[in-house]
Amino acid sequence: MGTVSQFQDRLRPPARRIETEEEAVSTARNLADTFRHQASERDINRILPFAELDALSVSGLTAISVPPEHEGLDVPNALLAEIVAIVAEADASIGEALENHFSVLETLRTQAAEDLKASLFTHVLLGDRFAGTTVIDGSGLSAEGPGYRLSGRMRQAPGILFADWIAATLTIPPSRPVTFYLTRADDHVQVVDDWDGFGQRTNGSATTITSAVHVNAEAIAPAASSEYSTGNSLSLLLKAGVSLGIARAAWADLMTAIGDRAVTPSRLGERAVSIEIAAAALERAGRKLDIAQVNPAEATMADAFFSASAAAIAAGETALSTANALFDLAGEAAAGIGLNLDRHWRNARIHALSLPRDRLLHRAGGHVTR
Repeated sequence: MGTVSQFQDRLRPPARRIETEEEAVSTARNLADTFRHQASERDINRILPFAELDALSVSGLTAISVPPEHEGLDVPNALLAEIVAIVAEADASIGEALENHFSVLETLRTQAAEDLKASLFTHVLLGDRFAGTTVIDGSGLSAEGPGYRLSGRMRQAPGILFADWIAATLTIPPSRPVTFYLTRADDHVQVVDDWDGFGQRTNGSATTITSAVHVNAEAIAPAASSEYSTGNSLSLLLKAGVSLGIARAAWADLMTAIGDRAVTPSRLGERAVSIEIAAAALERAGRKLDIAQVNPAEATMADAFFSASAAAIAAGETALSTANALFDLAGEAAAGIGLNLDRHWRNARIHALSLPRDRLLHRAGGHVTR
């Protein structure tokens, strides 16, 4: 049964400012070490990681993609995806919440007016978190003053329960796709904790409900019109990061579970190589996305989208195959209920459902035959 939850302001210390890429990586690793200890218990008992998300905010890690013109560090995309992977290795649900957060920030960077960007990026630097979703067709929308009133429901999306801001995509008359930026502090915005998936059980996925919420015109931005947008490509790249993190977590538990058991080296080598290939695909896609952000021509954006698609597909398959290998190679040593090692497979399987694999392969076929 879903629980309707009205957002309550939680007092958070001011966020630190991360100054270098090296500091970003070390911060991610230190937090991941902390998150890892209770990750299995959170999964078993569905304990939502509000404290862990607040720790991410306070650390400054949620702001590392803010562009320099808004006083941010703007780390390269491959590094951003690697940081998501580091966090996801410790707790895949927290990694998925970060995936949605950073994807929204890229769409904000590329689509919003300067005043809106300046306002919202200031909130990001202070530690606010974002999540993106889509308004369900049939929701009520009416023009009112310099804006709109919106009543209706939005699709489930990871990170909604942890978000301070919700980026809601919809179409306004006559046929204009836009994004409404809603503050969770608004009394007319509620979320329903209705996620019941068998994996990614604490990713903060929820349904948003609005009751005649007013959205001012200055809080509305055009939505990306191209499937090859850098926002879509970054979303795919960060999906690859989460899957890579799941694969690494399964691998680490595999090596612990086999202990001194005799395992054919080639079988271990196969899994190790697949993880390395996924990491290399992620790094290559990140570099191409860097180029597309600087030179957003159709060709460079399509190339970045293709590489990000390849990375997401490869990493997703690696996560599943590594989670399977954990039981194939470790056997009964990995099967204890108390160990909860099946969460790696459950997380990989559920996360893979958010990837439109067939559509990506169709697009890839068109890209390579142009």
